[in-house]
Amino acid sequence: MSIITKFIVLIFLFCLVFSSKTIAEEMKNVGKFNDWETILITEESGKVCFAQSSPVLQTPESSARNAKLFVTFRTSENISNEVSTTAGYEFDQNNSVTATFGEGVVKFDIKEQGFAWIADNKIEENVVAKMKKGSKIIIKGHNEQGTETSDQYSLLGFTKAYNAARMTCS
Repeated sequence: MSIITKFIVLIFLFCLVFSSKTIAEEMKNVGKFNDWETILITEESGKVCFAQSSPVLQTPESSARNAKLFVTFRTSENISNEVSTTAGYEFDQNNSVTATFGEGVVKFDIKEQGFAWIADNKIEENVVAKMKKGSKIIIKGHNEQGTETSDQYSLLGFTKAYNAARMTCS
């Protein structure tokens, strides 16, 4: 092997080792709490911590979607209790995305890049309070073709995952 080839291989290995270490340092699984988990992402601007879960039931069943429900804390932006969801597709702008828990229904106001958010922090705090007391939450939305989907999330472990996210980012 020539010196130049050895040098290129050495640089490649150096980049590979340190880039994977950087990625590992940026995202950390804080803990798993029944059906929920807590994740910490360290960015240059600060910490992002969130509790997340995947649906226990999805309709239509035949759709292979990577749906998630999140409650996020962003220290650098002074954001807490940010409730968001993705259904694994772009939401139809002409239809609502809703969260149903018990008798309550809340609309997600913002739909962008496959995610939906609630714009009002007071409503988010109310949703979080109901999630802590409830056993399930159902998120309904429509894809761009108009097909309605429904994702049911268990709230088993939510309070512990939420508290871990809040404490990690405090």
